[in-house]
Amino acid sequence: MEMLLEVFKHSLMITVFVFVMMLLVDFIELASKGRMSGVIKGGQWRQYTLASLLGSTPGCLGAFMNVSLYVHGMIGFGAIVGGMIATSGDEAFVMLTQFPGQALALFVLLFAFGIIFAWISDRVVSVLGIVPCESCIDTHCEECLPGIGNQEKISDIFRPGNLSLNFHALSFTRFLLLMLIVTFLVLITTGTLGPSTWDWKRITFICLSLCTLFIIMVCSEHYLESHIWKHIIKKHLFRVFLWSFGALLFVHWGMTFWNLNNFIHEHMFWVLLIGALMGVIPESGPHLIFVMMYAQGLVPFSILLTTSFVQDGHGMLPLLSYSLRDSLLIKIFNLVFGLAVGGVFFSLGL
Repeated sequence: MEMLLEVFKHSLMITVFVFVMMLLVDFIELASKGRMSGVIKGGQWRQYTLASLLGSTPGCLGAFMNVSLYVHGMIGFGAIVGGMIATSGDEAFVMLTQFPGQALALFVLLFAFGIIFAWISDRVVSVLGIVPCESCIDTHCEECLPGIGNQEKISDIFRPGNLSLNFHALSFTRFLLLMLIVTFLVLITTGTLGPSTWDWKRITFICLSLCTLFIIMVCSEHYLESHIWKHIIKKHLFRVFLWSFGALLFVHWGMTFWNLNNFIHEHMFWVLLIGALMGVIPESGPHLIFVMMYAQGLVPFSILLTTSFVQDGHGMLPLLSYSLRDSLLIKIFNLVFGLAVGGVFFSLGL
């Protein structure tokens, strides 16, 4: 029971942090709405760089934006491959919670590899005569991409006048979210959740939570329901909590009741291969097992890099509904490149 309680508290902490970060990223994406697509039009290297930059942003928004640009013919095959290499999905938020320094180093590496292998991908498809989709316009795809087809203006969503209006007609959703964030703030401040002492982590959690509290108080009802409740909470958070809880329970159970440490060290190469193959699954979640094993010191950085390289959260899902062939091509390229790069890092003992 003590282990289950510890795992539950750890999973809850991760889930709330993911929610806070997702909300802030969505806010930033909305604030810069329309500018990125205008900047990205240009030469191949600009496409490679900006697609990888979008992919490097935590969560699914950057990957969804890349898919939208690709199906509208604004970026080529190499750029979408590079963008998916750089993408870590919702797991990026978890990594920032568990090991922020190494996570940032990983994101920088993936960003650089995204640019390099974007160029290589375009050269390979040219040599092999592969013709991916390059001039497509999918009119229904925007419905799959949160925040892309929406014409909301940030000045309308976050007007100071919204504050009094929101509290005069307080909806149950807003009340529930306010109570949850306030409760989290109290638990963090008292040390019940998170760090037991006042350090930079606790201060960071409190500052981010206060920002989230402000956004929830002043945002419009439509933004609250459409972006925060229906997209972030209903589509992401419950899944993040379940996978985090399951991955942590697996690691704790393996360390306590089964000699997981020795088993992994004796079969490290197979763990690397399994991690790469699990990355092919177009879903956020399975990768968390390797994130937690790395956080516990069970696997080296090379395995975390390999799984992060191949997987792209659920950023590929909208493209699957549009072009199965292109989706398979991207996954094959990323799997081959990921195994090659991960194998080099693994052979160097990293």
